[in-house]
Amino acid sequence: MQRLMKMNARDNVAVALQPIEAGESLEFQGLQLIAHEAVPQGHKMALQPIAADQDIIKYGYPIGHATLEIAAGDWVHTHNVKTNLAGTEQYEYVPDLQPVTYPKRDLTFEGYVRGNGKAGIRNDLYIVPTVGCVNGISELLISAFKAEHPDLGAFDNITVLKHPYGCSQLGDDHQMTRSILLDIVKHPNAGGVLVMGLGCENNIVAEFRERLGDYDENRVKFLVAQEVEDELEAGLRLLEEIYEAARYDRRESVPLSELNVGLKCGGSDGFSGITANPLLGAFSDFLISQGGSTILTEVPEMFGAEKMLMARAENQEVFEQIVSLINDFKQYFLSYGEPVYENPSPGNKAGGISTLEDKSLGCTQKAGTAPVVDVLQYGEKLRKKGLSLLQAPGNDLVASSALAAADCQLVLFTTGRGTPFGSFVPTVKVATNEQLFKRKQHWMDFNAGTVLETPMQEVLEQFITDIIDIASGRKTQNEQNEVRELAIFKTGVTL
Repeated sequence: MQRLMKMNARDNVAVALQPIEAGESLEFQGLQLIAHEAVPQGHKMALQPIAADQDIIKYGYPIGHATLEIAAGDWVHTHNVKTNLAGTEQYEYVPDLQPVTYPKRDLTFEGYVRGNGKAGIRNDLYIVPTVGCVNGISELLISAFKAEHPDLGAFDNITVLKHPYGCSQLGDDHQMTRSILLDIVKHPNAGGVLVMGLGCENNIVAEFRERLGDYDENRVKFLVAQEVEDELEAGLRLLEEIYEAARYDRRESVPLSELNVGLKCGGSDGFSGITANPLLGAFSDFLISQGGSTILTEVPEMFGAEKMLMARAENQEVFEQIVSLINDFKQYFLSYGEPVYENPSPGNKAGGISTLEDKSLGCTQKAGTAPVVDVLQYGEKLRKKGLSLLQAPGNDLVASSALAAADCQLVLFTTGRGTPFGSFVPTVKVATNEQLFKRKQHWMDFNAGTVLETPMQEVLEQFITDIIDIASGRKTQNEQNEVRELAIFKTGVTL
């Protein structure tokens, strides 16, 4: 394996694919380099002298500037690099649209077609608490139901969507909690739902039910604990009714065009922008070419790469929506007196990411090259086929939950550090490097580290096969580990 990788011809740094020892001599693209200090795997080495205040170029774009003079062969990281980011900016629409070019293929997955025409990849039974006070009761209900139906019948999973909210919230926080829970009740992966309330919360069950609009009354039931004598008995009775409605559900062939996929990364490292994220970008372009949809979120991890996304807006209206998406989220940071560049995390830095621009330019590769067709606000559902952007923070649980709530049937999650978590939809963990994949096989679903030695197209074909298998019922590691979680965004006060 080669020792260094240059991401773009314009770059003045390269990424160490293996640890480089101090004093080691390397020949790279006609250059003779001597490592003046150790360069950890995934970190950057200077390819040429870089003056103080000169931009550090990676992926062909600035990822910050040098804080002191850097010699060729030096380790380039947080000790000598600083972000260029500041506050909100003015932007100009300069389109650079590249339609996806993968040929159309007659591919399907085995899914569940719902009464509203949407398709799910799971037939899950959800208990959705309207308020955190009934999380415990809901867990007791699950235990009792599983005792009666240990094989779950036609259901793939049964999950309580636990959260601490639904009461003592005002304004946007109240609206966001309610919006996400409404989204979950109408998710295509839901074969049945019990909405569980307490009775005194401000997320009132009667109002929640009214806002739900049309729904299948055989599969969506409501229970207010304070209104019945024995909430466990009443809950079990309703779960049995849902079970009867779903017991004959079967998978059927569904065109791949009905697949909606969320794109997320967490615990990124220096290989994220080299292996796993480009793989997701290739898959995103492929799925869109088949008529499917992908959603990119983590708005703070677009900072520094936003102009690339803006250039891919399919028209002026979408461009202006992206500008608002970026500047509104920057203003959210600034309103709390926080800098917009307070990222990457300690784990990211340990993995070789030096600045937010470094992270963002790698992060946005998950979205491939397709045009951006829409921008969704937090809690909104997918509206258009193709690539959409979604308002949500970078936090793994919050962002993945937002993607799932937007009607993504699964989330693709790249990581170089590893994480056991999973959203309430199948969460496909894609390792950026082989070491992580081998060490944490009980967490990881796919090894993108093979991209370093195998042509991208070959790895993509295997990835497509795996995603279709997962969409058709093969459980992800988070499902096998019974890890399915929900996290809701919060911005305001708690009463």
